[in-house]
Amino acid sequence: SEDECKQCPAAGCFRTSTMNTGVIQVPTAAGDKFLEVFAYPHFDESGAVDMVVEFLRDITDKKRLEVQLLQAQKMEAVARLAGGVAHDFNNLLSVIIGRADMLMNELDGDSPLRKDIREILDAGRRAERLTRQLLTFSRRQVLQPEIIDLNEVVRGLSDFIARVLGEDVNVEFFTDAQLGGIRADLSQLEQVLMNLVVNARDAMPEGGKLTIETANVELDEQYARSHADVVPGRYVMLAVSDTGIGMDEQTQQKIFEPFFTTKEEGRGTGLGLATVYGIVRQCGGYIWVYSEPGKGTTFKIYFPAVDMSEKRKAAEFGEIPRGSETVLVVEDDDAVRRFLEKALQSLGYEPLIAAGAEQALELVRESASPPELLLTDVVLADDDGRRLAERLCSEHPGLKVLFISGYTTNGIVHNGMLDEGINFLPKPFSLMALARKMREVLDGE
Repeated sequence: SEDECKQCPAAGCFRTSTMNTGVIQVPTAAGDKFLEVFAYPHFDESGAVDMVVEFLRDITDKKRLEVQLLQAQKMEAVARLAGGVAHDFNNLLSVIIGRADMLMNELDGDSPLRKDIREILDAGRRAERLTRQLLTFSRRQVLQPEIIDLNEVVRGLSDFIARVLGEDVNVEFFTDAQLGGIRADLSQLEQVLMNLVVNARDAMPEGGKLTIETANVELDEQYARSHADVVPGRYVMLAVSDTGIGMDEQTQQKIFEPFFTTKEEGRGTGLGLATVYGIVRQCGGYIWVYSEPGKGTTFKIYFPAVDMSEKRKAAEFGEIPRGSETVLVVEDDDAVRRFLEKALQSLGYEPLIAAGAEQALELVRESASPPELLLTDVVLADDDGRRLAERLCSEHPGLKVLFISGYTTNGIVHNGMLDEGINFLPKPFSLMALARKMREVLDGE
């Protein structure tokens, strides 16, 4: 066409009598190729252009990298936004969940209001799971490995999974009632399951069936010899199977590579399964894919099994722990600050309340005796919580510190893990969680 001719480097040479460059897109069986064209004019004896010499350079890989970089930058911007929203939302949830907990503790056991407050708490914790997913996406979630019942995770996400799949996909759950425990970060484990579910949904555009299964398995020496890096032993298996379009052998070999995707442009980042692979390996586990074109796909994940009795001991409820120590609270959110003041008073502590670092330092200077515990947000309006803690601890070596935050910064976290010796309680938290964590810090060495 005439427009295409205007963009053609060779045509440009004839028009301008100068060297022209451009990029052309060439469809091939293996996908589009991008060629950079350098067109040089050749002149006849009269000085007119009589022909054009072209040099071509394949820049397909460069173009692909540019697209990936642009996508990564876009994802980073969205992640920053998500982290900021989750931070503000967690402050609100801290007040909602905390105040509801306090009301529940003040009511008689047969009060009709307990049912209403339980509804508030349940809604608050569902919202907490949403913000945790936002923080996981934004990479501002602190990794806190714990002993987890995989069945509980599957049950907790079952309603959300059904909504994600839509009406055209049926889902079935097969869980082992005697399932062993695994040691993992809860938010990351949820991310693994949801990434696999979303991947399965996209593989079934016309609908189908999704099966989620858990089981105790023993990987023996024979299995280890045929699967690289596997250590024989007891494992907990999570299997996610779909009846979708399936994958050929070539695709399966690339499926865990970052930025590799079989989805159409705009529908996938190519990071979902790469993230799953990274999380599973970080937990000491293994992931394998089994698939055939037209016959669906199964992902099997094996996590090292741990004794669930440790989790059951940790989950035993008792009287809410109390204390009488002086606690310096530094929090720049007004509502959270008021909640913490009332919560500490209800637990028997003597709170000193500050809205920022400067006010906190002034309170300590004016106090007859230094506080036993500093309870501070990591991110403050006028300073950094870590710097405040370091300054106060240098002046009062016996001071204990507990950080709280809706998300974290590099002040206390590196590569997602807490720095050694850091005590941290993520927002939002219940009154019981706050009480237990404070006693753990105050009673620790």
